[in-house]
Amino acid sequence: MNTIKMSEEIDQHRRRFLGTGAMAIAAAQFGIFGSAEAQSSKPNPADVPAIKPGTNTSFPSLKQIDAGLLNVGYAEAGPADGPPVILLHGWPYDIHSFVDVAPLLASAGYRVIVPFLRGYGTTRFLSSETFRNGQQSVVALDIIALMDALKIQKVIIAGFDWGARTANIIAALWPERCKAMVSVSGYLIGSPEANKAPLPPRAELAWWYQFYFATDRGQLGYSKFTHDFNKLIWQTASPKWNFDDATFDRSAASFNNPDHVAIVIHNYRWRLDLAQGEPKYDEYEQKLFAGPVITVPTIVLEGDANGAPHANDDTGYRKKFAGKYAFRIITGGIGHNLPQEAPQAFAKAVIEVDGF
Repeated sequence: MNTIKMSEEIDQHRRRFLGTGAMAIAAAQFGIFGSAEAQSSKPNPADVPAIKPGTNTSFPSLKQIDAGLLNVGYAEAGPADGPPVILLHGWPYDIHSFVDVAPLLASAGYRVIVPFLRGYGTTRFLSSETFRNGQQSVVALDIIALMDALKIQKVIIAGFDWGARTANIIAALWPERCKAMVSVSGYLIGSPEANKAPLPPRAELAWWYQFYFATDRGQLGYSKFTHDFNKLIWQTASPKWNFDDATFDRSAASFNNPDHVAIVIHNYRWRLDLAQGEPKYDEYEQKLFAGPVITVPTIVLEGDANGAPHANDDTGYRKKFAGKYAFRIITGGIGHNLPQEAPQAFAKAVIEVDGF
């Protein structure tokens, strides 16, 4: 691990933290709002203030902790004794998807943890010998290991894309560790066998990058053009989000992780049964291949302008949620990166599901 480069990256995050986010997080950390334990009642979603997306550009600091196979980089905000919330990003995004969500939740009294997934940002493998595995259960086990390292027994988990799938898996396999969940685009647990079934041509077109990654040319192309490739995904997945170059570049720095390409390529090849997982995870995968029902309280969010593959409503997966449940479509041209495009709505959903 290049500790000098990592220190510089962390220092850059500190220097970029501006605006109301610093005030909200500092207020929460220093007890101006008080911890959630001390509050006379739970936070009210209606009290979440409006915030212009992009108000904040970074987090006040990044932390590192050994957890399982990884040294995990993560941002933390809010009081240490507040109800814990873990926010999980997807591909090709990073912790900046929650840069406006975190201060809203921190100011409401929550302890907010926002980790870089394996292959992103300052998260590193502890051993060079560890297989760079992107299969679905492994990413979830990373978060369980992070919770153990932070001594967090039970948590609200909220995420989108890979992060939503990871939240689904934790809620399904370890419901005792998940108090409630916010999942963008619903139920995302899958299996390589199910993914062998062909889709109608228009639906297959939306997965073009998955087929590209299945080839040697695709792996080389993604490695060579990571920045431009992922910017194209941002544009197609959120066609009405007019993000600027600076917003993208803050997240794009996370793709410089030395394991990023290997993790992404393995993830998408594994989904199509073109790459093998590790046998030690077969027990978890077999449970997931059965499509387990999720019993924890859940709010599903969907953007009205999501350009990534998704279901238009929850008809196809509603039966997968057996606990208290709500489905919300977030309007206003909101695309795939919902927490960054609609931070107030996302924060409200976290607070609302906490009250279920």
